[in-house]
Amino acid sequence: MRFKSSKANEFRLWGLLLTMGGMLLMILGLAGIVFEWGAVGRMIAAVGMVIGAILMLVSMGIYFAAGMMSTSAVVVVCPECAKPTKIIGKTDRCMFCKTILSVDPAHAPQEDAQHVHPAEEAKPAQEGATTSS
Repeated sequence: MRFKSSKANEFRLWGLLLTMGGMLLMILGLAGIVFEWGAVGRMIAAVGMVIGAILMLVSMGIYFAAGMMSTSAVVVVCPECAKPTKIIGKTDRCMFCKTILSVDPAHAPQEDAQHVHPAEEAKPAQEGATTSS
């Protein structure tokens, strides 16, 4: 279990977390000036502003990369919820119901063999043989 949501949503989540973290760090850095801690307070504010701004720029890069990947993603209709969703890479999850999807049959998730009874497995083959003759 690598992904709990689609890859595009994971990128957007990290971009959002870096944006919020950068803003929080800049706001906390300003406490040095607001509470008048002198020269140390100004240094805390400067460091907080610089690191916060860097985090904001990194989040902007992540959002840009996620947008570029989203434009070239394959759109498929999810078999579970019947909603169109974008697949990035060979396997991804549905953006709505989190079902594992794949465009390559070699990477498709395998059905559990325990749930299919051998008699049920042979039944459609027998029915198909009788209807075709």
